[in-house]
Amino acid sequence: MSSRQPYENSSKLSRSEIIINNFMGGISWGLGATVGLSLFFVVLGVLSKEVNLVPVVGTFVSQVINYILTTNHNLQH
Repeated sequence: MSSRQPYENSSKLSRSEIIINNFMGGISWGLGATVGLSLFFVVLGVLSKEVNLVPVVGTFVSQVINYILTTNHNLQH
C-alpha cells in the first residue's frame, strides 16, 4: 500500500495540463449554472402561468395607487 496522498498525484501534471483542466472545469461549471438557471426560470414561468397571479398583483397595485392619489392632493388634477 502506498503512503502517497491523492493530491500528490496532481504535482506530476505539467503546467499546461493544469491550465487545461482548470479551463475545462470552469467552462463546465459555467455551462451547468446557465442550464440550471434556465430550467429554474422555465419552471418558475410555467408555475406563474398556472397560478395566474396577475389579477391579485394588479388589484394590489391599483389599491396602492388609489391610496397615494387620495392622500396626496398635489398629485390630483
